[in-house]
Amino acid sequence: MDINLRAAIIQNVQENTLEQLEETIVDAIEVGEEKMLPGLGVLFEIIWKNADENEQQMMLQTLEDGLRK
Repeated sequence: MDINLRAAIIQNVQENTLEQLEETIVDAIEVGEEKMLPGLGVLFEIIWKNADENEQQMMLQTLEDGLRK
């Protein structure tokens, strides 16, 4: 059985509204289940690929700041 996890995750949220996307992200973080990490990773990949260089630098700075707290 060949499952494309990335495609399945994208298909699962592709038609979601902004509010639904936010709810998905917040729920995944609040619940803290390991099984949600691949989905968050796919969503981050989409954000990263669609961000310009300045936005990517801001994300990296935010990540660095968060890791140092």
